[in-house]
Amino acid sequence: MKYGICKLNSIAIRLEPSDKSEMVSQLLFGETCEILDTQENWHLIRCDFDHYEGWIHQLNLHRLEEESYVQLKVNNTVVSSEFITFIHHENNGLQTISLGASLPNFSNGKFNIENTVYSFDGTVNKSPSPKSALVKTAYSYLNTPFLWGGRTPFGIDCSGFTQMVYKINGYTLLRDAVHQASQGEVLSFIEESEPGDLAFFDNEEGEIVHVGIILANNYIIHCHGKVRIDRIDHSGIYNVDTKRHTHKLRVMKQLF
Repeated sequence: MKYGICKLNSIAIRLEPSDKSEMVSQLLFGETCEILDTQENWHLIRCDFDHYEGWIHQLNLHRLEEESYVQLKVNNTVVSSEFITFIHHENNGLQTISLGASLPNFSNGKFNIENTVYSFDGTVNKSPSPKSALVKTAYSYLNTPFLWGGRTPFGIDCSGFTQMVYKINGYTLLRDAVHQASQGEVLSFIEESEPGDLAFFDNEEGEIVHVGIILANNYIIHCHGKVRIDRIDHSGIYNVDTKRHTHKLRVMKQLF
């Protein structure tokens, strides 16, 4: 087996091994992966964080030996809670990373990837946060534009948004809404939900296609065009701008 790590702010993960193929997700700084296959200049990878599979260009991925990979994977639980910030290392100077970047081997303002030592003077999350912290993190993404496959404050999709909010607070969600819906315990009524719980929505064929984070007082924060706040009721999401329902409620889930 071969391995790699993202040393850029984000890498596009594509459906097929081509620059013209759609981006289905992103590998973020510090996230590791297994390389399952190689075709010309492309690697088929499986992300360690959420087990998502897709193709990335080999120029974007830093290859790891198995010993380094195992060590990095074990010591990769600290994430940046800064919206946008810089890290510094002696050889290449400043580099931008964004909210939710992983910081392997972090200790006392420094972390390292193999022999490269980085300085980081921002705030981090080192352990699972209380449930109330999910809402605060979700608000930090407000007005982030929708981007299919996105997982950063520069562009994000609905399930990327929920996944990253949970990741930053020390919890793992799968990548797509339909898979996230398989996690947690079902809630029967909106009144049973708490801020930070998840609501899932389906299309006319009954397929789960959307997800958001429930807020207090029958509000929801979700990514639809941008990360925004709307009303939620037993029918679904009620858009506060257009004054109509936009998504049909399928199920609500509580992970903890």
